[in-house]
Amino acid sequence: MPIPRLLMRTVWKTAFAFLVGPISVMAQAPPPPDQPNPPLQSSPLANDSTSGLGTTTAPSPTPTPILPVQTAPSPYFRPIKQPPIAPGHSTVFNLSAGYSVTNLAIPSSGRVALTGIDVSIAADEGRRIGAKLDLSYTFAPNVFKSGRRVDVLSYLFGPTFSIWSGKSLSTYAHVLAGGARVAGPFPNGSGGLSAGHVHYPALDFGGSAEYRLSPAFGFRVTIDCLHDHFFNSLGAIRGQNDFRVANSIVYYLGEPVRGRHRPE
Repeated sequence: MPIPRLLMRTVWKTAFAFLVGPISVMAQAPPPPDQPNPPLQSSPLANDSTSGLGTTTAPSPTPTPILPVQTAPSPYFRPIKQPPIAPGHSTVFNLSAGYSVTNLAIPSSGRVALTGIDVSIAADEGRRIGAKLDLSYTFAPNVFKSGRRVDVLSYLFGPTFSIWSGKSLSTYAHVLAGGARVAGPFPNGSGGLSAGHVHYPALDFGGSAEYRLSPAFGFRVTIDCLHDHFFNSLGAIRGQNDFRVANSIVYYLGEPVRGRHRPE
């Protein structure tokens, strides 16, 4: 009968499926943990081209250690190395005023003493070299009993040089240049007197010694030689050297009036 055959065929197919299915799953399952993995076979392309037995593989190079990368510090936080700052020198100004005597040479009559005033302002930076501006005016009345006066006006400027600086006593030298006006009577060749004035460039060089009375005051004596010009007995202008001595009181600006002087 066809129906029982068809039924039997369906039963056999179902039973065969139940038997073959577990067997295929077991064939594809991974090996148990205690069984070692099979060795891997390298590709023929990866084999060394060198033939022959006993060929050894070259040892692999030693790996280079990787060092930590050092980043440069940011320029905004980089410390700036600066040289040490040298100690500064502050400029000290001093004013002086005093009594001055000029020994003026007059042709055919020797020399005449002129008296007057000397005023100066000087700047000192605490080093060896400073600067000085000097103004002087001296005169003598009734020269040669002529009823006329002779006078000398000078204005000079130049450097000063510190020679020695002590606790209370200091010495300086100076070279000043500027102008001088000399006016007054002078003997002429006929035995009489003539008068006139000469305004020429002048040069002055000399030195001074100063005693410090207090931080603000000092006493200064200055001796120098002034090279100026005047008339000779023939009425011609000639250069001559006149000597000057000035005794001055010095005031240091910004220093305390009282107390003892303490040198730096």
